[in-house]
Amino acid sequence: MKERLKQSLILLLMLAPLVSFAQQAPQIMNVSARQTTSLDGQWKTIVDPFENGYYDYRLRPYDGGYAQDKTYLDKTQLQEYDFETDKLLFVPGDWNTQRPQLYYYEGTVWYRKHFEYDLKPGKRLFLNFGAVNYEAIVWLNGKRLGKHIGGFTPFNYEITDLLKDGTNSLVVKVDNKRIPEGVPTVNADWWNFGGITRSVTLVEMPSTYIRDYYVQLKKNEENTIEGWVQLDGVTKEQKVVLNIPELKIKKEVTTDANGYASFTIKAKPALWSPETPKLYAVNLSAETDVVSDEVGFRTIRTEGTKILLNNKEIFCRGISIHEETAYYSGRAYSRDQAQTLLGWAKEMGCNFVRLAHYPHNEEMVREAERMGLLVWSEIPVYWTIHWENKDTYNNAEQQLCDMIGRDKNRCNIIIWSVANETPLSDPRLTFLTSLINKARSLDNVRLIGAAMEKEEVQPGVLTVNDPLDKLLDIISFNEYVGWYDGDSEKCDRVNWVFNSNKPVFISEFGGGALYGRHGSSKERFTEEYQEDLYIRHVNMLKRIPGLAGTTPWILKDFRSPRRHVPEIQDDFNRKGLISDKGQKKKAFFVMQKWYRELAETYK
Repeated sequence: MKERLKQSLILLLMLAPLVSFAQQAPQIMNVSARQTTSLDGQWKTIVDPFENGYYDYRLRPYDGGYAQDKTYLDKTQLQEYDFETDKLLFVPGDWNTQRPQLYYYEGTVWYRKHFEYDLKPGKRLFLNFGAVNYEAIVWLNGKRLGKHIGGFTPFNYEITDLLKDGTNSLVVKVDNKRIPEGVPTVNADWWNFGGITRSVTLVEMPSTYIRDYYVQLKKNEENTIEGWVQLDGVTKEQKVVLNIPELKIKKEVTTDANGYASFTIKAKPALWSPETPKLYAVNLSAETDVVSDEVGFRTIRTEGTKILLNNKEIFCRGISIHEETAYYSGRAYSRDQAQTLLGWAKEMGCNFVRLAHYPHNEEMVREAERMGLLVWSEIPVYWTIHWENKDTYNNAEQQLCDMIGRDKNRCNIIIWSVANETPLSDPRLTFLTSLINKARSLDNVRLIGAAMEKEEVQPGVLTVNDPLDKLLDIISFNEYVGWYDGDSEKCDRVNWVFNSNKPVFISEFGGGALYGRHGSSKERFTEEYQEDLYIRHVNMLKRIPGLAGTTPWILKDFRSPRRHVPEIQDDFNRKGLISDKGQKKKAFFVMQKWYRELAETYK
């Protein structure tokens, strides 16, 4: 009997690693407008490169490790971890710039936070993460909530029934190892910042709440607002009132058995534009919940080679931006950091920003909307990913859905981008075609783009020859004439031709310079070379037929482990028009001058 019991226990221990994940809750939209409690601040951490806290010595995952957050009080018992006496990291934030020893580190870091919460009867509580790079496995009070894959999109779990009286233990295993089947894949040109990089909040909601909603102008119509509302909870059939006081709109709808209702309203809103970024207070009131937002209204479409905002031709005077802070070059996450970066773009004369190469934090998008900056938003389908891997596609599609889901009410986003510099192949075309179709099924209002690549069809004649072009709304591509392709004088000799009658959008161009490094205009990495390249480039751009927008690469120098030239690059991509310390290079003023001219032209 004892032997049989022993064998049963051994069998249970063998099966223990095969635990199932809890279901991730559908994402709550506009979290900042809800009743929230921040879990930001200092978290206890354990650096675990061999993942001892997750795998046993046979490399089987189990929940009995660091996730249990055991206190190390009994010194007679063996325990080889202790959150209480280990080091601290700030959340939100990346570990690379917080702790010098983790500068290049890629692997697992365990995060732990204790909190207390008094949940009122009849209320529900959700745990919301703005983003964790790259894989996050989450436990509350030793119970595994689930896993999220993808470093730039939000996710949440319902924890209503898992709270304890007194202290609750939240543990997150964060792993930023690059993997070939990941999105992005192992090869990229930006820093792989690890950590809980955006805010963590507890979100208290009523038993039935407004989980999601959409309020925008109907496609190509300036006088029709359309949208929908989605409830979550037991009492799904409710009356919901949409109220836009400034427009004197008060529309009542009744949700169906699934908690869904749609609406269409005739209205004449003042249209949002970079010159007048008008936002309206929008309130949605259900019988059990209320949520408020600020929403702008505009139309966007193409006509031949023109991009029309509110039926008026615009030129997208843009700049590309990575999600890095202005002065110490860590992962950016806050409104004040967004204000600095976007303020520089405005100073340059921009009315547009390309938020590369992944969905930026929500504060960045919302602040751009308030400041009157149009946005290109994209997912990190970057370079050579695994086109024939179904899991890779599902990951990419989920990131696309999460990006569009979070930001669908931000009127300043006019382009969803599905890829950057991807090599031609049939599997790649199938993969990206599916993403484009998915994007259009989720949002038929905005334009779809991708950063394609140029081709020199004969000496001095450049074009884009990519079958993806037929599926996109714009001919959008990267080109580095004068940097990776010849010297700066090549800009004077080339011309561009295109087969499609669509707006031409150059999503990247430029070259590197170290701020304060001076010399000949023919010497690479001097400010003079970069300035001369931009002068010649602007003259070349003026000759491109159908040019409707540009986002040169890039606003500021950013960290990249691909950049190794000592005393020039030092782990920084130096293509910024502003240095990593906030100093403007000479080429900044070349773009500023041209953009001011364009602003006058397109008044």
